[in-house]
Amino acid sequence: MSELHTILQHNKAFVEQGAYKPFLTTKYPERKLAILSCMDTRIMELLPAALGVKNGEVKLIKNAGAVVSHPWGAVMRSLLVAVFDLYVEEIMVVAHYDCGMRGLNAKAFLDKAQTFGIPQDRIDTLHHAGVDLENWLTGFDNVEDSVRHTVSMIRHHPLMPKKILVHGLVMDPNTGKLNVIVDGNLAKEEK
Repeated sequence: MSELHTILQHNKAFVEQGAYKPFLTTKYPERKLAILSCMDTRIMELLPAALGVKNGEVKLIKNAGAVVSHPWGAVMRSLLVAVFDLYVEEIMVVAHYDCGMRGLNAKAFLDKAQTFGIPQDRIDTLHHAGVDLENWLTGFDNVEDSVRHTVSMIRHHPLMPKKILVHGLVMDPNTGKLNVIVDGNLAKEEK
């Protein structure tokens, strides 16, 4: 059975009881910070707690691996919207150790797609249409290098203002301990 029914029941009670009231805030992040993080379930509540951020203080964007894989994709657009429309002045890329994107392999992924009923002819059509599935479905070998790459993609994007600080960190998904990989303050001083 789908989780939808359970969630809708909870939501009805949540709204009727006014349980949303403690979460009321504006769309502008109080701390002028956007965070790109991984969608891993282990850090759903751990990440904000480990960073000391609360509802209304930051913009939080999550995807598989905390990666900007394409300069013209949805993640980069979201970060630019955060900067230009929501007054964000600082961006943190926070990945984590033991990430599922580490070692993601296109062939194994496409084999799984076929076991889920995706026919080979559909995969072939994507290949013939110029979609680089091998690149798109490949993860990373080293999380620190991935963070460095994502920070560089953000910092060097042609639409990203130079004054925006971009940091890169890796978190332990068990303890919440942060390791700084790129300190945007130092990178800005080097220019």
